[in-house]
Amino acid sequence: MTTGGFVVYWQPGCTSCLHAKEFLARHGVGFESVNVRAVPGAMRYLATLGARSVPVIARGADWTYGQDLDDVARFVGVDVARERLPPAMLAERLERLLGAVRRYTAQLPDAALETPLPGRADRAGADLAYHVPMIVAAFLEAAGGGRLTADFFERRPSGAGRERPALLAVQHDAAASFRDWWRHSADALPGTLDTYYGRHPLASVLERTAWHVAQHARQLESLLRHAGVEPDGALGGAELAGLPLPVAVWDAEIDGPG
Repeated sequence: MTTGGFVVYWQPGCTSCLHAKEFLARHGVGFESVNVRAVPGAMRYLATLGARSVPVIARGADWTYGQDLDDVARFVGVDVARERLPPAMLAERLERLLGAVRRYTAQLPDAALETPLPGRADRAGADLAYHVPMIVAAFLEAAGGGRLTADFFERRPSGAGRERPALLAVQHDAAASFRDWWRHSADALPGTLDTYYGRHPLASVLERTAWHVAQHARQLESLLRHAGVEPDGALGGAELAGLPLPVAVWDAEIDGPG
């Protein structure tokens, strides 16, 4: 299989990166894989193209962000047709997933809160638990007329904010904010949302929000099992059915929990 000149710039711990790479492989699109955390100058090169985050799929000076697989499909010339869950079902899935994330965070052993995640010495279980409500906050910012920016996904807790009670409180507030937004907006949803990877239909951004949270819920579930803890309410169809999730829980190019 030749790469066709495509290069995927990615980093460990990035769910959209894993998703994009799996999508290309599944459709027989070869690519060169560049881990920007392992290749000096990779992010500086992306900046010269105009890209500020990953994943990026590039061919020469042409490129697209990989957050939306429809964008990826158009860029690489793949026809994709699939059924999508309607917003009401996506909202229901997301609420269930946020509940699972809170349960798993409550169960996560203290040591796991500061144990580095696979491939990311700079991030630990506490960062993963905090990242989930930031995904929701990013969506709500755009849904409220603002812009979903990449900085939401770089936010990290510090000090006492890394402790379990604070993490659970942030997760609770994010779930309550989403529930309140849906209750007041379900009958008059905006058509499109402004994001750092372009303007996209609300249904598309909500779908990405749901599967993004779902992937991290799967990772928290994995961390629990690795620690010998049986998850309180394992993920199943009620949470995951119909979501376009990556196949893998952790990126095959890095090690899983070890």
